[in-house]
Amino acid sequence: METVDTVVWALWAMLPAYIPNNAAVLAGGGRPIDGGRTWGGRRVLGDGKTWRGTLIGTAAGTLLALGLTQAAPGVSAALGADLPTFSVRAGFGLAFGAMLGDIGASFLKRRTGRERGAAFPGLDQLDFVVGALLCALVTAPSWFTETFTFPVLVVVVVATPVLHVVTNGIAYLLGLKNEPW
Repeated sequence: METVDTVVWALWAMLPAYIPNNAAVLAGGGRPIDGGRTWGGRRVLGDGKTWRGTLIGTAAGTLLALGLTQAAPGVSAALGADLPTFSVRAGFGLAFGAMLGDIGASFLKRRTGRERGAAFPGLDQLDFVVGALLCALVTAPSWFTETFTFPVLVVVVVATPVLHVVTNGIAYLLGLKNEPW
């Protein structure tokens, strides 16, 4: 696979994981997953992690995966590059795993004394990637090993933080986020 093809493949493969947290924010509100409980005087997760957001984010990522599968032949032909397709299990694994990764990061932030929205470099950019990849490995192991070869994983780990910083910076400048990270 050529370098450009690898980058296109990697970004296409990760789209169902890139969307869920954004969809969860747009869904907004709802009952916090932690039910307001505290541990050591701090919220377990905080108000930013809700059942509604998790459900909508997971659904959005899964539906996107199915849409990408339908679009793949036409987009592949237009780009002259192969693109991965997604089973429901693969799409769900990426989407739900992205949400779980973000929830896990919130838990770690609370345990380390960071408030909601506080920066945690590295974790903020890759939490959902780790969750998505691990969950997809569990829900669709054959698809995962065929899709996420070593070069593809390298692209994902290098490109995702850059995309994260750029898109969050744009959202901040547009007034859609309170902080640029």
